[in-house]
Amino acid sequence: MQKFILTVLLFSVSITAALGQLMQAKDLYTKADSLRGELTPLRTCYDINYYHLDIQVDIENRSLTGSNLFRFTAVESFDSLQFDLFDNLSVDRIDYKGQALPFSREFNAVFVEFPETIEKGEVDSFRVFYSGQPIQATRAPWDGGFDWKTDSQGNPWVATACQGLGASVWWPNKDHQSDEVDSMLISVSVPSQVMNISNGQLVKTEPVGEGYTKYHWKVRSPINNYNVALNIGDYAHVREVYKGIAGPLLLDYYVLRENQNQIDHLKENTHRMLEAFEHWFGPYPFYEDGYKLIETAHLGMEHQSGIAYGNKYMNGYLGRDGSQSGWGLKWDFIIIHESGHEWFGNNITAKDLADMWIHESFTNYSEALFIDYFYGKSASAAYVNGNRRGIQNNAPLQGPYHVNKEGSGDMYNKGGVLHHMIRTIIDDDEKWRHILRGLNKTFYHQTVDYNDIIGYINSQIDIDLSKTFQQYVQHQSIPTLEVIQEQPGEFLIRWIAEVDGFDMPIHIMDGEGKSTRIQPTTNFQTFQFPGLEKSSFKADTYNYYIGVSIQ
Repeated sequence: MQKFILTVLLFSVSITAALGQLMQAKDLYTKADSLRGELTPLRTCYDINYYHLDIQVDIENRSLTGSNLFRFTAVESFDSLQFDLFDNLSVDRIDYKGQALPFSREFNAVFVEFPETIEKGEVDSFRVFYSGQPIQATRAPWDGGFDWKTDSQGNPWVATACQGLGASVWWPNKDHQSDEVDSMLISVSVPSQVMNISNGQLVKTEPVGEGYTKYHWKVRSPINNYNVALNIGDYAHVREVYKGIAGPLLLDYYVLRENQNQIDHLKENTHRMLEAFEHWFGPYPFYEDGYKLIETAHLGMEHQSGIAYGNKYMNGYLGRDGSQSGWGLKWDFIIIHESGHEWFGNNITAKDLADMWIHESFTNYSEALFIDYFYGKSASAAYVNGNRRGIQNNAPLQGPYHVNKEGSGDMYNKGGVLHHMIRTIIDDDEKWRHILRGLNKTFYHQTVDYNDIIGYINSQIDIDLSKTFQQYVQHQSIPTLEVIQEQPGEFLIRWIAEVDGFDMPIHIMDGEGKSTRIQPTTNFQTFQFPGLEKSSFKADTYNYYIGVSIQ
């Protein structure tokens, strides 16, 4: 039995770890971490408006050469700034108005000096030319970089995945989640026997000589930098139009030619995903850029408008259900989970990696809401409850700020459990749906932090859940409900928690078997439940993730 439980726990954790380059254990932080994660004046002085990334991929030598145009608005007057590029890649030249700019490098940060002050409010630009061999991902998407593979026919099959590690692992940019570029052109030259699929819509292809073809992809919506992606392969392409709640939406499927007969699996799951998530969260956030599924050799990533897909056309997570409820086997995990990030992660983006729990907790819960939409609320609750087996309670969901470090991997399953509890506390499913849709409307194409999310939820309900979020997000343990019977029908009840004054509501079954919501604090209070004995006292531990001590 112990071996079986260990296997289940390891499998649940493996699902969590598979969804990005997160959860890398680290307690000490260096100057390099601060340069990557902190918003210094050299980064906040300019706001990125537009990138044009224009590169050629040399697959044989596993190298890149090209440039990126930075168009920006000066937020403050400045004469120097920082952008980011991993130090194994060469900055060959920085052009500004026809002249080369001086620059220096420290770790993965590049510091540029301008010949004169750029005044606040000015719109200006510079272009970075670079080259080199980007870091090779050894186990994408668990680590970051380029995933150089070949398909079964020996054709190149290449992809990028860089969440957490950072987009500057392969292209120069302001590598901080707080500043999303407003729009972008991605131009990629690849050998002509394959094609490149990136984010947004394809606007042009052109031969560029020496056996290469350039693909130009236009992204019309704001995009966070780790979502910018290349996908190179011998793809078959199928397009259809989906009638969404905001109008016609282009759906594109890019699969290896050998898998063309699997398109129906992708279509079915995509249509169901859009139906459920547009119900719960509101319109798909990127109608202008369309929606794509792109087959990759790695398992998957939530690349905006171009989801990387590698779940081998199976339901579940490679054919398995981490919740062991059975409900996880009725849909393709990667399509549903990674697409959920289009709303939570891509539409609503955390400003700092410390708040990646916002992306992962809501997206984990989106899986349960998908089940709810098609199979009912009890099925959804069973799935959430089953996911508890993967929770470790080893660290807070929220990481430290300003050092590019996320919190515990519990941000997935424990985060989903948290939102299920919030829904239970609110006890009004239409209001809960209104909140989820309101988050996506209020913070449409915006970056947010912890206070934005909690503040919005509190503003929509008649109870302050600040301390509930604080306990479950900023601390690692779960609270315990302590219950002492004074006499039949009368109980002293309090919370034991790390948060001072913790006051989360909880549902108790009263003497008649009815559910009653009470709101204990960390001080003992007397609660009356006529006819109820200690032996029959029952807190709702199915929908609330808590400990209970009854004396």
